[in-house]
Amino acid sequence: MSEKTRAAGEKGTAGAAGPLLLEMRDVSKIYETGQVEVRALDGVSLAFESSELVVVLGPSGSGKTTLLNLVGGLDRPTAGTIRYGGTDITSLSDGDLGRFRRDHIGFVFQFFNLIPTLTARENVEFAAELVSHDSRQTEEWVLELLRLVGLEERADHFPSQLSGGEQQRVAIARAMAKDPDILLCDEPTGNLDFRTGQQILGLLQKLTSEQGKTCVLVTHNTAIAAVGTRAVRLRDGRVQSDEGNASPLPASEVEW
Repeated sequence: MSEKTRAAGEKGTAGAAGPLLLEMRDVSKIYETGQVEVRALDGVSLAFESSELVVVLGPSGSGKTTLLNLVGGLDRPTAGTIRYGGTDITSLSDGDLGRFRRDHIGFVFQFFNLIPTLTARENVEFAAELVSHDSRQTEEWVLELLRLVGLEERADHFPSQLSGGEQQRVAIARAMAKDPDILLCDEPTGNLDFRTGQQILGLLQKLTSEQGKTCVLVTHNTAIAAVGTRAVRLRDGRVQSDEGNASPLPASEVEW
């Protein structure tokens, strides 16, 4: 386990948010398609603390994915600022923004996006090697991550030999391979059955409460809000509500 993750795991109690990690101030994003202007986000101000599981809800077109892209440094806002620590990431060069993504952000998608010709172990190693040049340390870290997601025994299986839930757990281990501060999850249960979705949500709860990660989970499924420490609702690119949840529901108890 890396020193950063070990310290995070030792510092806090389950469900307790920590210091301010990232802040959006009056962020807007406008897309221009021909003569049509689409305001995907409109004056959004949000703050994310360490060890939070923030569930972002809203119908299609509400701005959920745009928010993830901006927080993750995949896109830049039209207006407003996004600060990570003391750094305004909106003013970074393309190279520095790429390093920000590499060092601090992990992405989990609905459709896994595993490399089909690599085993589970190799998929995770591929990401880990982006930030480590010590092959022995990388191998130990990858095995630890596969244990964390309950797939140590499936390490040498290819994606085609894994169930959907197992593939998503590999994808989460891959996202964790860089030891990011923030996990951005775009509909991580959307391609899974109910029971498997519960397992993935339970794993994300574990990563926030035990590993100190901040998880921002985008979904259209309102029932999932119950597992988070916060629920943010978007509509037409604006924050409709932002509510804390002092007693998150265990993922095994959520139903939809």
